[in-house]
Amino acid sequence: MEGQRWLPLEANPEVMNQFLRQLGLVPTWQFGDVYGLEAEVLSLVPRPVCAVLLLFPITEKYETFRQEEEAKIKAQGQAVSSDVYFMKQTIGNACGTIGLIHAVANNQRHLEFEPNSPLQAFLLQSAKMSPEEKAAFLEKDESIRVTHESSAQEGQTEAPSLDEKVDLHFIAFVNYEGHLYELDGRKPFPIVHGETTEDTFLEDSAEVCKKFMARDPQELRFTVVALSKA
Repeated sequence: MEGQRWLPLEANPEVMNQFLRQLGLVPTWQFGDVYGLEAEVLSLVPRPVCAVLLLFPITEKYETFRQEEEAKIKAQGQAVSSDVYFMKQTIGNACGTIGLIHAVANNQRHLEFEPNSPLQAFLLQSAKMSPEEKAAFLEKDESIRVTHESSAQEGQTEAPSLDEKVDLHFIAFVNYEGHLYELDGRKPFPIVHGETTEDTFLEDSAEVCKKFMARDPQELRFTVVALSKA
């Protein structure tokens, strides 16, 4: 991913909500922290939930798994709806913004935009593009880039420099037409994790997040946020 590099977004719901508001999303749904993946903790998360973002460390174990997963899916195939909005990541450190785009793009039936929303315009114009074309389109989108840069400076921790290697990565989970999709711009395609419902979506996403954590039991750098109806 040489070429453009952005400052990384912090896994902070306030920063994410502000970012989306600046791009014209009406705050009828809001990101909030998920403090644990046990049933009693998940029960505290406001419902309904339409998207989950996971921030996790890219480790050797994870990279080995990712390559095995890709080879297995290429060999066996998987049924992916052609209407799922999926984009590749070509901009360094843009995974937070791409996670937010994936979350919003696949939940437009729930969400509202302000008139002249730059994010809605981006989604409408890129809807029929390939994942690679969407990535190139994002590289040229000044309004999203500028909003990302200002949001990256907003967090509670000091933003790292552009050259600093960041080994944390955001991915999104969405319920699209009754299936749980993992959307990761570093992967060649969406990953289908079976069926889900609006009522079980958060619990089903949490089960997948637990697998990420189980692969790297020594790691503590996991953060989960959920997009809930405000």
